[in-house]
Amino acid sequence: MFQDFKMGPEAKKMFLLGFKAQMEGRLEEAIDYYQQSLDLEETAEAYTFLGWTYSYMGLFEKAIDECKKAIDIDPDFGNPYNDIGSYLIQLQRPDEAIGWLQQAKEAPRYQTPEYAYCNTGKALEQKRLWPLALREYQEALRLRPGYEPAQQAIEELNRRLN
Repeated sequence: MFQDFKMGPEAKKMFLLGFKAQMEGRLEEAIDYYQQSLDLEETAEAYTFLGWTYSYMGLFEKAIDECKKAIDIDPDFGNPYNDIGSYLIQLQRPDEAIGWLQQAKEAPRYQTPEYAYCNTGKALEQKRLWPLALREYQEALRLRPGYEPAQQAIEELNRRLN
């Protein structure tokens, strides 16, 4: 998962400790490790994951700010665009989200574009644009067959529409 992340060994060590702490729910510790990674070397990855940690705490505006720092460092990295879109969806701002998600879809360095398609579907559902949302979910499944969030969204949308 992290093999293409662009950072030196010490920064990566702190980053990985941050990721482990985050996945174990030790969010303040994760923030500290990500910050240590950034102190050693500013990377788009560490800013993005720091933002993700803030999102776990419900601090979506702060998370968005961190993702924007990531984009400033590496505009080719797709994760922060998708994450901003996801946070804006959670803030009930689908119109803003869609532009960020489109940038994620077009990012040269993004291994999981199905996330951006699925999130675009969520944004379009918030706008009550059901057929367009369905197309986004279907594209997510085309990119990654069996992608459960897209499958569930399609099933739920079909139940609602039928």
